[in-house]
Amino acid sequence: MPIQRSDERILGDGDFVNRVLAEAREALEKRHALLAEGIDLNNIAFRVSELMGVKPEDVWAKGKYPRIVDARGLFCYWAVRELGVSMADMARQLGLSIPAISKSVRRGQQISESKGFRLIDS
Repeated sequence: MPIQRSDERILGDGDFVNRVLAEAREALEKRHALLAEGIDLNNIAFRVSELMGVKPEDVWAKGKYPRIVDARGLFCYWAVRELGVSMADMARQLGLSIPAISKSVRRGQQISESKGFRLIDS
C-alpha cells in the first residue's frame, strides 16, 4: 500500500500532493538560481527588449502599441512566473491594475511558447 502524504494546504490524494509540492519546490529553486545569477526586473526588461526589438524603457512604458503591449506581456510573464514577483507588485511598478497584469502574463506566456523564447539560454 503506497504511503499517503498530506499537507493541510492541499486537498487531494497522496500522488497529487507529492506532485504539487515537487512543482513548488522546483519553482522555488529556479527563482533562487535566477536571483543568485543576479537576474532582476531590469535584466528581464533588457532581455525582453532584445527579443522583441524595443528599447528597454519601452518595456516599462504604458501604452497600447502592439509591440509595446507584447513586450510588456513577456516582461510580466517572466517577472511573475520565473522570478516570482507578485502581480500586485508588478501592477504598482507599471501603474496598471492587477487584472491587466494577469492578462499580460497570459499574453506573455503565449508569446514565449509560440516563439520559443527563454529568459536564460541554457
